[in-house]
Formats: sequence, structure tokens, C-alpha cells
Amino acid sequence: MPSVRKLHDWPSTEQEALAIQQRLRRLVRVEPGPAGIRTAAGLDVAYRDNDRLIAVVTVVDVTSLSVLDTAVVHGRAEFPYISGLFAFREAPPLLQALTRLDIEPDILVCDGHGLAHPRRFGLACHLGVLTDLPSIGVGKTAVGSYDQPGIHRGDHTPLLLDDEPVGRALRTQANVKPVFVSVGHRTDLDTACDLILRLAPKYRLPETTRTADHLGRTA
Repeated sequence: MPSVRKLHDWPSTEQEALAIQQRLRRLVRVEPGPAGIRTAAGLDVAYRDNDRLIAVVTVVDVTSLSVLDTAVVHGRAEFPYISGLFAFREAPPLLQALTRLDIEPDILVCDGHGLAHPRRFGLACHLGVLTDLPSIGVGKTAVGSYDQPGIHRGDHTPLLLDDEPVGRALRTQANVKPVFVSVGHRTDLDTACDLILRLAPKYRLPETTRTADHLGRTA
């Protein structure tokens, strides 16, 4: 099972959370992605009301797209809803779920962003740094600006934030809205986009996100 590094206490104020992001973002490593990725974990959080939540992790075989392992944690958000600080609501229960897995995945695929974040430290970065596992973010909505990619599967354009490339708008299916891919930790953007295309042979969203979302809705 994955292990979690104790790099900080969970904050109670916005100022404490901002300070943690600023400190930990220096630990993010953008490097050639892992070779031979066989398993990928999808991570998602579903909310039953404002504070009650269900954190879900599914581990998917990248070749067959079958689900190999799952973990579910029911809990309550301990941090307020503040833009740019979602990780402090969602990371604690997601980390609990990760530690309940029997299989350690080769990479984490987060329903959220990585470097595509105002402080370049979104949920995918935070989870990647704390577990030291390769991680990527796949957002349904853009953070920043982008030009529409071509209409064909695999077409992509840069995702820009403060005029800096922080990810890609990636077309996973022809004539379907793109997803927004960014590096979280210990991988690179080419590897991240290639993996998402492998995980999304039929639908807009990768099977990691789809299976985690389905489990969260039925848990």
C-alpha cells in the first residue's frame, strides 16, 4: 500500500494553508515519466452535503482498464471551501483511502489540477509530494487560458496561466470538449497526456476518473 510522508500538519486557517503550499511546491519534481506504467489510481471526492464527503480511489489496469483495487473513506471536510485550497479539504480523506489499498499504483490520476494552479501546487502536486508517487491532474474545467485544440483525438494546445504554460488542453475524443492535463509530481507532460489518451479510449474522461466517480456515487 502507498505510504504518506509527514511533511506538515493540516492547517486550520487560510494563511497556514498558503504557507504550506509555498513551502511544499519546491519539492515538486518534473522529470521523465515512469516507464512501463501498468496501474493507475483514480482519485475523486463526492460530497453528500456541504461538509460530508466520500473519498474514493480505484486502481485500474492500464492495458485492460479493469478495476483491480478500490478504497472508500466516509468523512467530513475539516477545512473551509476556499478557491485554490481544495487540497486541504480533499487530500486528508484521499490519503486515508490510498493507505487502505492492497496495490500500490504506478501513478496517481487526480480529478483536479497539478501545476495548473495559481501557486503551481494543486491537488495532484500535493498528493504526489506527500506520497512521493508520480501524479498527474486531469481537470474538467480550465484554470487559465487556452486556444481550442484541433477536433481530432490527441490534438492539444498549451494551457497558460500568467502567460506561463502550466499544462495542456487535450482532446481525448473527436469533436468533444477537451480535458486539462497538468503535471503533479515525478512525471512530465508528454507522459501525462499519453497516459490519459490510453485511459480514455471511448469517453472524454479517463477510466480512472470514471470508475472513481461511479464508485463514489454508489458508495
